[in-house]
Amino acid sequence: MTAGPERPLRDFRTVPPTAQIVVRRLEAPALPAHLDGLAAVLADCVAGGASVSYMEPFSQADARAQFESWAAEVEAGTRLLLAAFRGDDVVGTVQVVFAAPPNQPHRADIAKLLVHRDARRLGVAQRLMEHAEAEARAEGRTLLVLDTVTGDDAERLYERLGWTRVGVIPNYALYPDGRTCDTTVFWKAV
Repeated sequence: MTAGPERPLRDFRTVPPTAQIVVRRLEAPALPAHLDGLAAVLADCVAGGASVSYMEPFSQADARAQFESWAAEVEAGTRLLLAAFRGDDVVGTVQVVFAAPPNQPHRADIAKLLVHRDARRLGVAQRLMEHAEAEARAEGRTLLVLDTVTGDDAERLYERLGWTRVGVIPNYALYPDGRTCDTTVFWKAV
């Protein structure tokens, strides 16, 4: 038997960075296996100064506890959690939170778009947002809303992805070190 031509092993240094990123929706049974990776992303973002609801000091254990509480909401069907992977490593995450009021079954919030600092500028956030929009649409949500720090890279991303700016709320939130930041609110029909 004659062997065919050998195929070279894939060298990830020559693969476009976005091709190395895989985004998956994590269902409740899969979440425990990824809690440490998800927590590492959140803890890294807070350590990097991101205004994502948490104040210093904020530990890996704090981040894990937060994801454990969100896992209960994923199991209850009130929250979707997506994760971006580079190989086996979680490098980013985003959530789709379903509106609770009975008169808003068509709406959801996009929350906690987080990318580990080591994986930024690779298209991770854009891939996560595209998947979040598609998952929300598949769940019958046609209107999405979100907020972000005014002037942040994420604000420019949302504009590129076709989100509509509602306005800016001054001094809406705090950075982890206690400084105030303005927040821009966006919406998008999907």
